[in-house]
Amino acid sequence: MRRAALGLTLVLCAPALAAQSAGVDSAPRAAWKHAVVHYGKWVAAAGAVGLTALAIQQHSHSNDAWNALLAICQRNSQDCAIGPDGRYAYYPSEYDYQLALYYDHRARWRLVAGQVSLLAAVGLFVTEIRGRSHTPRNIPVHPLSVSVSPTPDGAAVALRLAF
Repeated sequence: MRRAALGLTLVLCAPALAAQSAGVDSAPRAAWKHAVVHYGKWVAAAGAVGLTALAIQQHSHSNDAWNALLAICQRNSQDCAIGPDGRYAYYPSEYDYQLALYYDHRARWRLVAGQVSLLAAVGLFVTEIRGRSHTPRNIPVHPLSVSVSPTPDGAAVALRLAF
């Protein structure tokens, strides 16, 4: 988890580090902010998808360990007896139980990190939308125009194609 946070920080700070190493320190702050927001939203969205996929994988491992524990208990109910210390007396049962808990905790933290990453992506998307100017960009010309007008005999259809 710490490696992922460090990697995300390096990815987001790479343009500034490259500009400083090239001797360019006059880059406008607005352009730097725009680049971080523009590319950071996609990095955060990819992180959300990746962490959710990892959580699904960890949850699958947890289910496998839990099903193995249930199979042990169904074969012989004495293998699922709990000792005075609160653990399973039969070692493979305890192992499968601890393995299921381990993968379940990993899946939970990956889901939480994925949701935080998704919130960050949404925040960056909103930040980019709010930062846009209100003047229209290039308005495309619609070269095809079709009009219909009534005539005494029915209707006249006109097709205009502008070059």
